[in-house]
Amino acid sequence: MLALRAIVSGGMWSVSVLKRDALGRVELLARGGAADGERLVRRVASGGALPLSRRIARALARREERALAALLGLDGVPRLVNAADLPPPVGRDGEGVLVRTYIDGAPLHRCERLPLDFFERLEELVRELHARGVAHNDLHKEQNIVVGRDGRPALIDFQLASVHALRTRGLASRASDDLRHVAKHRRRYLRFARVVDVAPSEELLADPPRPPRRRGLALVWRKTAKPLYNVLTRRVLRRRDGEERRDVSDVWPVWVAAIGPRAP
Repeated sequence: MLALRAIVSGGMWSVSVLKRDALGRVELLARGGAADGERLVRRVASGGALPLSRRIARALARREERALAALLGLDGVPRLVNAADLPPPVGRDGEGVLVRTYIDGAPLHRCERLPLDFFERLEELVRELHARGVAHNDLHKEQNIVVGRDGRPALIDFQLASVHALRTRGLASRASDDLRHVAKHRRRYLRFARVVDVAPSEELLADPPRPPRRRGLALVWRKTAKPLYNVLTRRVLRRRDGEERRDVSDVWPVWVAAIGPRAP
């Protein structure tokens, strides 16, 4: 991790590069102490050596910006920050630069404790996205699902997200695929997460619910567009990050008490 420091009006900011790839880089902007300081995430869609990579990176940044704008005010997703409101050089603006709030927690594949009803709460959050016309489209990656400090789920990385008119076939198909990935994660963690003081029912542990099959446009995406996307990102752009997941032989989280639904 490359760490830089910039003294700007309003205090000392640190800029840490979290990830760098053919599409650009993701940076953590931090001010103040690690525990209670302000933290933001900046995505710089600069691309790489190929001109095509810059176009793709900026197109994905625009997708993320549009999705987060549609989700404004929803708990559990990042909030867009106007870069112009931040002092330079931290707040540099321009095409392909996106700043959002930081989600504090651990990605699903690295969490050590998991509330008993985590996946029920996660499904609720995903359905709230769909109610606003947004499909995440990248929930097969465990690192895009965050377990917050309070145990509640959050979602990040909306580069592949799509925004639709409500009650359309496109939204319904992509929403179904989002929920299918949630069900796959839930089934896997029910099978392997460790039982300590609390545990799912014996019925769930013996036969975790199976995810629904792909249908409609989601099936078309799986058979056609997704292989093309994999060729583009892995062979052309040489981008193989984003595929981390907890291996069966890894240490699995322990189940802890349920967090319960959010207050209405």
